[in-house]
Amino acid sequence: MHREVEHHSAAGRKIILIGHAGHPEVVGTMGQAPDGSVILVQSAAEAAAIAVDGSVSYGLVTQTTLSVMDAEEITAILRRRISQLHEASKSDICYATTNRQRAVAAIAPRCNAVIVVGGSNSSNSRRLVGIACDAGCRKAILIERADGLAPLFLNDVSTLGITSGASTPEVLVTELIEHLSAHFELSVEEIVIATEEVQFRLPVTAHRSG
Repeated sequence: MHREVEHHSAAGRKIILIGHAGHPEVVGTMGQAPDGSVILVQSAAEAAAIAVDGSVSYGLVTQTTLSVMDAEEITAILRRRISQLHEASKSDICYATTNRQRAVAAIAPRCNAVIVVGGSNSSNSRRLVGIACDAGCRKAILIERADGLAPLFLNDVSTLGITSGASTPEVLVTELIEHLSAHFELSVEEIVIATEEVQFRLPVTAHRSG
């Protein structure tokens, strides 16, 4: 994202950044750009309301961990409003984020519950929780580690989906599965969504031990 901003700045374009205020990537990018050169757009409403100068061109960049669906909605509005809008040749949103969102949307209808392992301040991790619920899973939570899982959350859960934020270490997901296996008999299935073989663990059945 930093390089895209530099490219647009060098071309003399105004820059629109789709992202969340306060996110480290957004803060860092805006901090490196000349003062006032970046317009931050956080929502579809803001995209529809920003002042647009029809005589200049704009460069568009996107926070890499943003919700794919949110970014597409905002971008569509900007395309309609700005005739000279220059976008990256491929989505700025990172593959890990995109694939996790698609995977959660695919497995959520099969699950009684979904657990997302990730930081409480991670926007892409929080978004995974919302996507799971929107896709039809009756409950979903975000935890940072296995010891943050409340036992009552697993009541009446026989099919549990587990995923993680884009930057969450895999060892934390492994720890969660090991924690669950100490209390349940698990049958684990790994669901592959993307061609680059990012994997999402789905314990298909869970029976309480003892």
